[in-house]
Amino acid sequence: MPELPEVETIARGVDERLRGDRIETTWFSEKSEPFNSPPQLMATELQGRLIDRVHRVGKHIVFDLADRPAATSGLQWIVHLGMTGRLLVADPATPVPRHTHGVLHLASGRELRFIDPRRFGRMAIHGVSQRKTAPKRFQGTGQEPLTISRDEFAALFRPRRTPIKAALLNQKLLQGVGNIYADESLFRAGIRPRRMARHLKRAELDRLHAGLQSVLKEAISLGGSSVSDYVDADGVAGFFQLEHRVYLRTGLPCLVCGTPIRRILLAGRGTHYCPHCQR
Repeated sequence: MPELPEVETIARGVDERLRGDRIETTWFSEKSEPFNSPPQLMATELQGRLIDRVHRVGKHIVFDLADRPAATSGLQWIVHLGMTGRLLVADPATPVPRHTHGVLHLASGRELRFIDPRRFGRMAIHGVSQRKTAPKRFQGTGQEPLTISRDEFAALFRPRRTPIKAALLNQKLLQGVGNIYADESLFRAGIRPRRMARHLKRAELDRLHAGLQSVLKEAISLGGSSVSDYVDADGVAGFFQLEHRVYLRTGLPCLVCGTPIRRILLAGRGTHYCPHCQR
């Protein structure tokens, strides 16, 4: 599943290419799974809108849509990529891939395509039901890992009676962190994933806060991690997987101490760590 760096990379790429473009028409598939809003409602509300801005909220890609005459203000189109979803900016002459579930036809002549073989991704319109008042902007489910302060981070995790790896994956606490970056940040902080969050000392939580933010920023700078089928808005793979220190390196020597990397199951997720460097 694309995590924060991958979603950020896609959102920035789409914003760079499509900001200011106008949605002329839309097409949505007949499959029911990819839609959190009725396709006909999305088609009606999206037609004629200007794409004012594309940005990330957690693991969601958010399209801020500029008004058209007599239309709802503050409307947003929300895309969640699920496990295998992709957003691609394409020329109409390019063959439409299988498993395409949404296409925005733009005034520039380009298309924005939502492709998702496993259909765990979702599309939705946000703000339609609040026509009499200014719509609340989409905020996601938890706090933002890139901007949360050290004090806020410590306050978030110190009461948790769960393993720290599970707490990091809880989208109601921090939104956007997934398996890859939880493992990588715990390695950088020198913390074993099974340790209870409430037993961590403040200095350890500070190291984890710094490790998480640094690994996320590095991954964004390298276009994310392509470990399965992730690509950016142009169909280009990321490179941060070449910098992984523990994730998917089971049995390989730790790049710091040489101890073989271990893999365990924690909260149903494959979890990778160094038994020497992480305490």
